Amino acid sequence: MNLPRLSLIAIDDDPQSLALIKAALKRFDIDVHTAEDPAVGLEMVRRNRPRIVLVDLMMPGLSGMEVLERIVADDPSIDVILMTAYYSTESAVEAIQKGACDYLNKPLDIERLRARVERLLAEAERRQKASRLDAELMEACRFEGIIGRSPLMLEAFARISRVAPHFRTALVTGATGTGKEMVARALYRLSPAVSGPFVVCNCAAIPENLVESELFGHTRGSFTGATHDQAGVFEHASGGVLFLDEIGELPLAAQAKLLRAVQNQEIQRLGSPGLRKVNVRIVAATNCDLRALVEEKRFREDLFFRLAMVEIKLPPLAARKEDLPLLLRHFVDHFSGVYGKPVDGLTRRAEAVLVRYHWPGNVRELENAIGYACMMAETGEIDVADLPDNFQKETSADSAGIDLVSVEEIQRIHARKVLEYFGGNKLRTAEVLGVSRATLYRLLGPRTETTAAGESQS
Repeated sequence: MNLPRLSLIAIDDDPQSLALIKAALKRFDIDVHTAEDPAVGLEMVRRNRPRIVLVDLMMPGLSGMEVLERIVADDPSIDVILMTAYYSTESAVEAIQKGACDYLNKPLDIERLRARVERLLAEAERRQKASRLDAELMEACRFEGIIGRSPLMLEAFARISRVAPHFRTALVTGATGTGKEMVARALYRLSPAVSGPFVVCNCAAIPENLVESELFGHTRGSFTGATHDQAGVFEHASGGVLFLDEIGELPLAAQAKLLRAVQNQEIQRLGSPGLRKVNVRIVAATNCDLRALVEEKRFREDLFFRLAMVEIKLPPLAARKEDLPLLLRHFVDHFSGVYGKPVDGLTRRAEAVLVRYHWPGNVRELENAIGYACMMAETGEIDVADLPDNFQKETSADSAGIDLVSVEEIQRIHARKVLEYFGGNKLRTAEVLGVSRATLYRLLGPRTETTAAGESQS
């Protein structure tokens, strides 16, 4: 698999530091570019779209923090590492809050720099390969236009395949936005009726006084406004499949006539004494609990059993989260093509928000969200800011990273990471952090096994 060559840009007004970085990273299969002027470095970033950017914190003209802010605003998928000889907890906290992935002290620890770059490159390569594999997997997991690899969806696909050649009636159940019409179309395409028409009737959208006319047709003069004979959806669908969406909204009076039409394959136009034969396969769909409606006498039991001879249940998106990466890939590809925009995927932050979201609107909500995000995206990747407002409102401290965590907590997290890096040595940790041991103990909070293990080295 030929993946695009990755690149790194180092921005530092110290030419010796740039030479050191370039020499240290020679071993990696990566293009390393350098810039002593931060404005020139930013232009190189915009032009080359590197995977990693190393930025010195203290530079004339633009500070490293300003460079970080501009890079993250322009392309949040770039990993930015700040470097400084003037370490402080406050600047480290600020850098992490603004999107830096690491903060290195000068003089640079070459092995630590190499280890960090190596991890970032490995992660970037994994993401590239995963994107390619997702595209291949998406085709393998596509069933009659429906995408899924979760056990619940594979079970639904298997049932559709078995039922399609033989069904006369089928009931598709599931919450709004789960793809019930797509299942109906799959049943149609795999059935012997594929050469006939596929007709959609939304039962919830028909005024109650027009239900019978819509379903079975009417003759001229049968009611006020009936100026000519008109066929209903049963006649239009004869020889094919009729999809009755939101069947639970059908009035009880119409249900009895529907049952007769389904059982006998004959209809009677409103105002006509004669019967007309039809040959229709019925797929009904609902987001209601029809069994509960039967108990409440709001849906005919005999009609329910006739329609539910075969029932295909669609799970909510929240129950099939393993399908989310494939669906994201599918909708990003679709809308980038529709809008003519080179959107390749989502940032890790945006993916984290979508994974944690509860998806009350299911796949339809996901489709609308990605369609909106593709319109709003200004770079090759969708970020959190590109998502609809409701996703940003629901972004918790966990999903947004540490932006919503108190400064004190960020300091504690950073101090513990530095302590871990130095194997529990509190003296060295305090020196690096530039704080007293008393302040370090306060930052670390309650004594833990990890910190206790380092007492002998303190």
